Amino acid sequence: MKKTSLLKQYIMEHEILVMPGAHDALTAKIIQAAGFRALTMGGYAASASLLGQPDVSLLSMTEIVECYRRVVDAVDIPVFVDGDTGYGGILNVHRTVKEVERSGAAGMFIEDQVFPKRCGHMEGKQIIESAEMEAKIKAALDARTDGDFIIMARTDALAIYGLQNAIERANRYRDAGADLIFVEAPTSVDQMSAITSSVKAPLLANNVEGGKSPLLGAAELQRIGYSAVVFPVAATFTVAQAVFRLMHDLKTSGTTAGFLENMTTFDDFNQLVGLERLRALESKYFSNH
Repeated sequence: MKKTSLLKQYIMEHEILVMPGAHDALTAKIIQAAGFRALTMGGYAASASLLGQPDVSLLSMTEIVECYRRVVDAVDIPVFVDGDTGYGGILNVHRTVKEVERSGAAGMFIEDQVFPKRCGHMEGKQIIESAEMEAKIKAALDARTDGDFIIMARTDALAIYGLQNAIERANRYRDAGADLIFVEAPTSVDQMSAITSSVKAPLLANNVEGGKSPLLGAAELQRIGYSAVVFPVAATFTVAQAVFRLMHDLKTSGTTAGFLENMTTFDDFNQLVGLERLRALESKYFSNH
């Protein structure tokens, strides 16, 4: 089955779809090896990995699509990605969808923030008129060539105009044809429940550690009414903390020997990245004996 069709099937199932976030091809491989059915990659993690910068629209569309392509090539499971605002107006959205779909991603989302955008859990966001976002959604739907390629619409209206406006926008975006809806940064379980009971569409929850929303488990989110949940920055935050600890240990002791229990082994790492498979492929075409 196509990865696009798989992702669509997973979202429509009763069981909530859990998508951890990768920030590069290596973390994507780890997510797949852990047994997850799909993964996500967003602008926050990509900006951190590629630039060492925050999620404030510094990456160009072509830069992030190339990043997505590497992640998609590294795994066999569906990859759901961040299309930001579509990187401009309606025509930009049209091109962005085509480029993202060509990367091999199984779906993407666009949001109603003003470009350049900010991370949804940061202050100072601004959003466009809902009619303009509806036009962007229609352009995105027209641009895709695979009808199973998921187009999700995200609204950041809650932090600016309140819950009711966010719900109204979410329903309008669903009526415009979005396959999946994401109301960003509810600040309480009551708000989450109001969203799932009032928006007539499959809904995605966003678990950002230290962000504005309650950090709920997958089972609780499923009970509330969500169809999918992403953990877009957990791996990135964990890697940052682990490397900080490693470097502190190395700086103070002059060796990494005391940190070995926190590392994967040489052989296990080579297995993770597929060294044996590549050596076998190499031998198929050329042998020294």
